[in-house]
Amino acid sequence: MKILWVEDHPRANELLVAAGAAASRARFGMDLVVAGSLLEAERKLRLERFDLVIADLFLPDSADEDVTVTRLANMGSFRVAVVSASDRRQEVIDTLQRGGVDCAPFAVGKEDLNLADFVRRPETFRDFINSLMPGPGETRKAS
Repeated sequence: MKILWVEDHPRANELLVAAGAAASRARFGMDLVVAGSLLEAERKLRLERFDLVIADLFLPDSADEDVTVTRLANMGSFRVAVVSASDRRQEVIDTLQRGGVDCAPFAVGKEDLNLADFVRRPETFRDFINSLMPGPGETRKAS
């Protein structure tokens, strides 16, 4: 599974890269790519295909939470997930779902994630990523 995680916090990015490397060493079949801005994410989406795009809603080059995910969601056929500290994160997900976007049904609060644990225990990272993908009986929507 190929994953693009859009996160602008440098320390979080370091931990995500380390978690992706640990998951790769554990042979979980995950390829994690990290982007630090909306523009960087858009460049990566033009060049590569992803199964899952995880987005922070507060990015240095996009102050509008709705615009951030809308721009990303319109760039291909993949599942969108939101991991953000924004108090509007679930509202954004609900809007995406009403618009027919294939997205994880629940937003995740950044404050609820222990990224260092993803590095130490790659199976927790794998399980988290899998929790964002369609469950049994759930069909992916065309985006």
